[in-house]
Amino acid sequence: MSFLELDDKDVVVFGVSNKKSVGFRTHQVLVEAGARVHWVVRSEGRRDELARFLGPEGPATIEVCDVESPDAVDRVADKLPGRIHGVVHAIAFANYAEGMRPFEKTKREDFAQAMQISCHSLIEIAGALRPRLVDGASVVTISISHLKMAAQNYGYMAPVKAALESSVVFLAKSFSSSPSVRFNAVSPSLLKTRSAAGIPGYADSYLYAEHLTLRGKGVQVEEVANAVAFALSPRSSGINGQSLVVDAGMSVNYFDADVVGAALGGLE
Repeated sequence: MSFLELDDKDVVVFGVSNKKSVGFRTHQVLVEAGARVHWVVRSEGRRDELARFLGPEGPATIEVCDVESPDAVDRVADKLPGRIHGVVHAIAFANYAEGMRPFEKTKREDFAQAMQISCHSLIEIAGALRPRLVDGASVVTISISHLKMAAQNYGYMAPVKAALESSVVFLAKSFSSSPSVRFNAVSPSLLKTRSAAGIPGYADSYLYAEHLTLRGKGVQVEEVANAVAFALSPRSSGINGQSLVVDAGMSVNYFDADVVGAALGGLE
């Protein structure tokens, strides 16, 4: 048995998009640990694309679920294993097609769409899969490390992620018995993913974040995947209703002398 004790366990990963995504890298870690991984992706086109380039490296199954569609989660639940030991919720979306706006100009429809896809979908998934979740199962969602920081180019997604982390707490309470299921968030700082590349000004923010980490190197997707796998495993059984921050020390290093010097120098 592997250290993570995930051998022969069934884990469902919602939100795999490409080989650079957190969902895909988590899949790799779980397979190495002996788990059977089942993917749920947004569209038929995405499923066909992933199946084509993955070949035998792919998951046990790939199902389709557009969480914006009513009853889609209930429908896909019937296609998943009867006993599920873990769930990864790696779904998020914000409409940046019109660029960044002042926060108070956030469109109602954009905020509602982001909330449904990025937050309420976790609640729907938990409810639909409850009869299939074994006692002691673990559900992990992907949040962000800086909920109380006004990152201007992240915009209204930060409040959405705050709602997601609050939902983790309420789900942990709601599932505290019959069966007992744990809910946690893994909350990384800035990552190099294809999805993040669509955020206006993200590249500069990522480079800045690298300077703020204690090691001078940004968080890697593999590091986030490792944290997700740990949170899914029985080895983390005492952790529930929490956010596991993965930021390479960025949040304790805002007054790094070199960064402060560069900032003040730029103001002269």
